[in-house]
Amino acid sequence: MLPGLLKTLFWILVFYYGFKFLARLFAPFLIKKATETMQKKAAQQFGGQRQGQQNANVREGETIIDKKPNQGQQSKNSVGEYVDFEEIE
Repeated sequence: MLPGLLKTLFWILVFYYGFKFLARLFAPFLIKKATETMQKKAAQQFGGQRQGQQNANVREGETIIDKKPNQGQQSKNSVGEYVDFEEIE
């Protein structure tokens, strides 16, 4: 019984430290790949290529504010009117 317990503890420690060692080796690579993937997805979703071309003409320290033109129409998705209330105890 005791040799089986010691053998089990030995293998648990071997796997633990082996995983810890491999994680330190491969973690930077995996994190780099994950950040590159997220940057590509964000660029596709938010049109990063178009913004990159617009920002090429901007000098350092200059601020650009993009606004949608007023169409003179209110949103059809209005939530409703605000009702003020008092709490009654």
